[in-house]
Amino acid sequence: MTGPMAALSTSASRVNADGKFFRLGGKKFYLKGLAYGPFAPNEQQEMFRSHEHTALDFQQIRELGANLLRVYYVPPRWFLDLAAEHELKLLVDVPWPKHLCFLESEKSKAVARDAVRKAVAACQGHPAIFAYSVVNEIPAEIVRWSGVRAVTEFVDELVDDARSVDADCLCTFTSFPPTEFLRPQNIDFVCFNVYLHHRKPFENYLARLQMLADTKPLVLGEFGVDSIREGEERQGELLAWQVEAAFGAGLAGTVIFSFTDDWFRGGHQIEDWGFGLTAHNRKPKESFWTVQKIFRAAPAFPLARYPKVSVVVACYNGERTLKACLDSLTRLHYPHYELILVDDGSTDSTPAIAKEFPIVRCVRQDNYGLSVARNTGITAATGEIVAFTDADCRADEDWLYYMVGDLLRGEFVGLGGHNFLPPDDSFVAAAVMVSPGGPAHVMLTDREAEHVPGCNMVFYKWALEEIGGFDPVFRKAGDDVDICWRLQERGYRIGFSHAGLVWHYRRSTIPAYLRQQAGYGGAEALLMRKHPEYFNFFGRGVWRGRIYTASKFGVILQRPMIYHGLFGSGFFQRLYVPAPAFLLMFCTSLEYHVLVTLPLLVLSVSLDPLLPVALASLCISLGVCAAAAAQAELPKKKQRIWSRPLVALLFLLQPIVRGWARYNWRLTVRSQPPVFKRAVSQEYLDDLESSQQAGYWSDGGEDRYAFLNRIFSKLEADGWQHKTDTGWSDHDVEIFGSRWSRLRLTTVTEELGQRKRIFRCRLKATWSLPARITFWSVCGAELLVIGLLAPSHPWVWMLLLSMSVLGWWLEQEKRDMLLWIAALLDEVAAEQKLVKILPGRKPDKPPTGIGPEPMTARHETAERGVEP
Repeated sequence: MTGPMAALSTSASRVNADGKFFRLGGKKFYLKGLAYGPFAPNEQQEMFRSHEHTALDFQQIRELGANLLRVYYVPPRWFLDLAAEHELKLLVDVPWPKHLCFLESEKSKAVARDAVRKAVAACQGHPAIFAYSVVNEIPAEIVRWSGVRAVTEFVDELVDDARSVDADCLCTFTSFPPTEFLRPQNIDFVCFNVYLHHRKPFENYLARLQMLADTKPLVLGEFGVDSIREGEERQGELLAWQVEAAFGAGLAGTVIFSFTDDWFRGGHQIEDWGFGLTAHNRKPKESFWTVQKIFRAAPAFPLARYPKVSVVVACYNGERTLKACLDSLTRLHYPHYELILVDDGSTDSTPAIAKEFPIVRCVRQDNYGLSVARNTGITAATGEIVAFTDADCRADEDWLYYMVGDLLRGEFVGLGGHNFLPPDDSFVAAAVMVSPGGPAHVMLTDREAEHVPGCNMVFYKWALEEIGGFDPVFRKAGDDVDICWRLQERGYRIGFSHAGLVWHYRRSTIPAYLRQQAGYGGAEALLMRKHPEYFNFFGRGVWRGRIYTASKFGVILQRPMIYHGLFGSGFFQRLYVPAPAFLLMFCTSLEYHVLVTLPLLVLSVSLDPLLPVALASLCISLGVCAAAAAQAELPKKKQRIWSRPLVALLFLLQPIVRGWARYNWRLTVRSQPPVFKRAVSQEYLDDLESSQQAGYWSDGGEDRYAFLNRIFSKLEADGWQHKTDTGWSDHDVEIFGSRWSRLRLTTVTEELGQRKRIFRCRLKATWSLPARITFWSVCGAELLVIGLLAPSHPWVWMLLLSMSVLGWWLEQEKRDMLLWIAALLDEVAAEQKLVKILPGRKPDKPPTGIGPEPMTARHETAERGVEP
């Protein structure tokens, strides 16, 4: 290459994939492309027009506003130079006989490989090259004949062949709906040819393709309208909304088929179709001017409106990444937003970093935890929409544009988006990303989510205020899950934006990752207490939707299923991927180690035959972790020889650390009620224990729900851990007392007419889970000892006495719990001037006194001090 083209820098002119988009020279590069050719062979027998005619075409193409051409033959050097002069990029389809059963012989496979290598060698390093498509539209029946896995692996091999010539070239495989199930791993972006002329199916299919593309850019490789059958006006209308819908859905680019009606295929000129924007003689059709207008507006089509957005960043000691976070947020391509940093009591240089960004409003508070910090941000927000990201994230410059756009278009009160591993993050962080327990979104459909991660989510402010914001009990994690579930319980929907992305720095050391997982374990215990309907017996979440994350959450054992249609003729042939083998993953859980492996190892000390069984159990756990690490999709540029062993180690440690934290919280949580002394009549005490009821007379005023709300406020004020009904319980609130007792409170109203009513309260005190585990463990151990030693040591029967003492003590704890809550109810009733009724009794006539029934001299009183 000589002349001015030689001065072009290959690195500066090369397009790179960046998350869901492409970049050229540091700026985003959106494909506004046209299919070009093939044409009848020129004098050099090339499937392109002459140099002079091509130059005229390129001038017209630039006038149209396109920046990319998709060509179906490898272009000669003069064509590449001419494209670069006109600032056009080329997506080169590599032609080879893909319509034959190419996997049937080594010769046909060698032909394909050779074609790919030669194509890349011919174009290597040229600034006009955007990417290579190693194959275009393999017939579905060929794939069905040869096997999906074999074809997929061969496509990946072709990509490797291309990179063996040019290591940094972009590669793709162009698919279409009949081969939707083909999912090569080595491609840099996903490219699909789609011809759908109705808007709703078109938009729905783009959403589906975004789910298939996942973290890779999505390009619409071909779409178009035949003006002969549809008419030129109709052609322009369809292309206009298709381009707008594609960029609105977050695609990285589109390629319209085609520039001209002039098309040569199969050895002859095609005359009976008119997909071009120009006629055979290059005369522009009406659609040409429509596309010109739409290309000038693309990709940032105006939103219906631009509501003010308050971006809230909660930060605690985030100095390592905070500067990059705030810097990215000050560069957002959105006209109306504010930045609020909530410094949650940081002790590092966070305040100093915040001062470097005058545009950022910093609110400093004591360290109350993540939820309180986010609530502080909501209170300070003046926007209609509140967006949340974390201090260890940096936002894509179009983050708010896509998030707000999808929120306005959908019937959602909030939505979330992707969080990607930054290219500059560490190799350990890459291993952490594909290990279990990372931030994930859970999808119910291609657009609706069950859960979105807290590092990337937006909500209407009114929706957050309606449910009272984030629950302060979640100090480190779990707040995002809770907020999504609470909104959904109210009938609202959460959406997902495929293009509204942030870059999320992962934990860069193993101890930091394990501390994070321990925090998640405690959050799970809190969530289970608040939303038990979403959890199984072991405290693990049961999701309705499908989890999407870099970590596969386990080992895939079943083969995917494909709907091919009758005789392989289906136009949309879908791949149904099985869920990970969660039952097999149980072998890595804390419960499995405690209940199976550890007892076997202990018993094998005295029973030698159990040693092989114990070792086999341990090997199963290690094998599952190794298999999960082998299936992990580590980024190729972030792999080291130790990466997969590290992932296997994290698959082993994570369930133990997270499970231990979850059980530790569940077994140790207890309330800290105030110490008090209260005179209680023996008659009242006996009635309360026998009936487990309390009653209060109301002579008008508030209803049961107001009474309950006052009880909840009192519980909160006095420091009682409690969980209110979410619609799934047969009680109003569960209250957690000491470590050994729980109480469920149920209320009912008896309407007596003339606004007079009785509030009845059922107080059902029970042993807590730790109490039951302790009691039955002690009983089991003592009975085992009695069974083994009683014949020779009769004194061991005395152990039965300790069992009785333990049971009596636990019953006393339960009794204390009953008295505590009865006293609390009396206080609430007294504040509201309700008349107390003795347990289980109904007055013959309305009480005349106001306030709790006074104690009389005839009642023997017993002073009882109660404390946890």
